[in-house]
Amino acid sequence: MKRRAFLKTSAATAVAGYAARGVLLAGSSETWVRGIANSPGTSATRKEPFRGTAAIRLGGPLFTPYDDPSEWIRVLKELGYRAAYCPVEPGTDESTVRDYAIAAAKHDVAIAEVGAWSNPLSPVPGEAEAAVEKCISGLQLAELIGARCCVNISGSKNEKYWAGPHEDNLTGETFDQVVEVTRKIIDAVQPSRTFFALEAMPWSFPDSTETYLQLLKAIDRKHFGVHLDPVNMITSPRDYFNNGVLIREMFTKLGSHIRSCHAKDITLREDNYIPQLEEVRPGMGKLDYSVFLEELAGLKDVPLMMEHLETAGEYRLAASHIRTIGRSVGVSI
Repeated sequence: MKRRAFLKTSAATAVAGYAARGVLLAGSSETWVRGIANSPGTSATRKEPFRGTAAIRLGGPLFTPYDDPSEWIRVLKELGYRAAYCPVEPGTDESTVRDYAIAAAKHDVAIAEVGAWSNPLSPVPGEAEAAVEKCISGLQLAELIGARCCVNISGSKNEKYWAGPHEDNLTGETFDQVVEVTRKIIDAVQPSRTFFALEAMPWSFPDSTETYLQLLKAIDRKHFGVHLDPVNMITSPRDYFNNGVLIREMFTKLGSHIRSCHAKDITLREDNYIPQLEEVRPGMGKLDYSVFLEELAGLKDVPLMMEHLETAGEYRLAASHIRTIGRSVGVSI
């Protein structure tokens, strides 16, 4: 199942089950450190406070085909995008990759990320190894083309759903495995200008600001970064109704480690008694975009990428909503 389809169908199961965020539930290990989020030197505060006038690069998937860098740039400009997903796949010849990199630099387009969506923790024989190789190839491409990061989730022990929940995903042993695998990927490439970043999931490391900080400390690699998706870190009604506070905490503690962000929205079903959180188009949910954009504008040129929508029309509506909120808080998008 593709990442978009899986996340769309599984988001409804992300409920209030994290009463002890950042505290190991089972299987303690040396790498896991309780309370590390409160330790001196672990908070990554923003370098520049938001002052009401700033700009954010917005991007999203492209529905118009392109055959060369000039056509790619034309499509981006028609949509008003100053950020883009990587326009080529791993394995593309270096000359073509460099042509796209040159076009991006010439036209002030940030290549936000190379997606390496796969399961490096898969228990299925061969799948984990193939996923690690995919991440290495993706990071090599990100380094060559000048993308802000190569991004993946940490993985899952679920045999059926590559990004799904499993009772062993949040153990100390799995935390150690995430550290080992992430180091292996970064060390294999040794990037100098890009980063390998993990995106949070409700049921996999990192699942909170605190576990991001724990991973940053444990992995201990300069080119490991945060790919921030606030929606994926809202896992309870408390988080849902107070997500602006949660978002500010994310940026306060993780700010300088954030390499790229995803733009989605979230809603809480009201017609049943078991909390069900569902992903929706930006503008159709409860995510506090005023806070999100204010905080993101305080970082140094971090892209905001829309995802998981089905049509070009939906992306136009999402972009319109984000830009409208941006104007209301003094952020140009």
